[in-house]
Amino acid sequence: MIKEKKMAGRALLFTGAPGTGKTALALGVAQELGTKVPFCPMVGSEVYSHEVKKTEVLMENFRRAIGLRIKENKEVYEGEIVEMTPEETESTSGGYGKVITSVVVGLKTVKGTKQLKLDPSIYDAMQKEKVKLGDVIYLEANSGSVKRVGRCDAYASEFDLEAEEYVPLPKGDVHKRKEIVQDVTLHDLDAANARPQGGSDIISMMSQIMKPKKTEITEKLRREINNVVNRYIDSGIAELVPGVLFIDEVHMLDQECFTFLNKALESQLAPIVIFATNRGVCPVKGSDGMVAPHGIPVDLLDRLLIVRTIPYTSEENVRILAVRADVEEIEMDEASLARLGEVGDETTLRHAAQLMTPAAVIAQQSGREEISIADLEECQRLFFDPKKSAKLLQEQADKFITY
Repeated sequence: MIKEKKMAGRALLFTGAPGTGKTALALGVAQELGTKVPFCPMVGSEVYSHEVKKTEVLMENFRRAIGLRIKENKEVYEGEIVEMTPEETESTSGGYGKVITSVVVGLKTVKGTKQLKLDPSIYDAMQKEKVKLGDVIYLEANSGSVKRVGRCDAYASEFDLEAEEYVPLPKGDVHKRKEIVQDVTLHDLDAANARPQGGSDIISMMSQIMKPKKTEITEKLRREINNVVNRYIDSGIAELVPGVLFIDEVHMLDQECFTFLNKALESQLAPIVIFATNRGVCPVKGSDGMVAPHGIPVDLLDRLLIVRTIPYTSEENVRILAVRADVEEIEMDEASLARLGEVGDETTLRHAAQLMTPAAVIAQQSGREEISIADLEECQRLFFDPKKSAKLLQEQADKFITY
């Protein structure tokens, strides 16, 4: 539904006890969506700052979770360099030096060859890219920027061993029109135009993105950006890509933030919002003692699709721990893996996963590569889980300092 853009402006709430996979589920969604769809994770406590307003932090993350895919047609020259001759003249400043006035470059494709006379600044850019004869380059006609694609595969047998990347000879004509696709977020455009230093066209907006600066972004500026974006969408230049904003520990937000979220979810440019919390019925932060399910006001809960996560079974615990052991390259036999699954049932899955690395260290000190049950029991003796630690505090309360 997210990929088909049918969930924009809607919100989900993952609820469940600690360790039931709420955050893992959200990260799984991000992995499934891929790199082309924006995914912005944050924790509820991140909004509290002395420098930036709470609503400003939320709005920034909202805008980070909305992508814009800009399609632009560019005139480019592409091909293998078969000639590169700098043309020099005597220096006008005196002395015996010479200056490069132009450079003649011959580009070859499958379809033919073309000779270009280029400006000295483009020759400088080619020198920086370390371009030489036999390389395949990509040259933009508008900006004059040069990109070295790689070495032509006709030279692949030149050396027996080489760290060079070989690419095939480009097809088609040397001079062609190419569609360039750029992915940005609305926050990138906001930040780039907080101190505008160019025109109002899309190229000027894009050129400001990489310049680091911290400036307050006003609501007026955001409205202007939205108008420009809507114009580009209507004309077919750009396409809106609603992403995902994931807010973990949502009960940490206060009444002011929840009121802002109510309004933000109704806006025209809104991402898919996923909340996660492990709280039951508890007071809403920032209210006068108002109690609500999950610490979220009822009017916002009405807008949410609530997904309940349940604790893992013993078999699921063992499967998860087996995957974790495989990722960390830790060897365990079936008996010790089953015992670790039981530890996860008795305590928590997180505690069981944390015991794996120290158990592997104990096994290595004993001269073994594989973890045994005895290694796990030694770890349990050395490291307490929260329940065991709380029980010890109750039994030995007189030995600890209390206030």
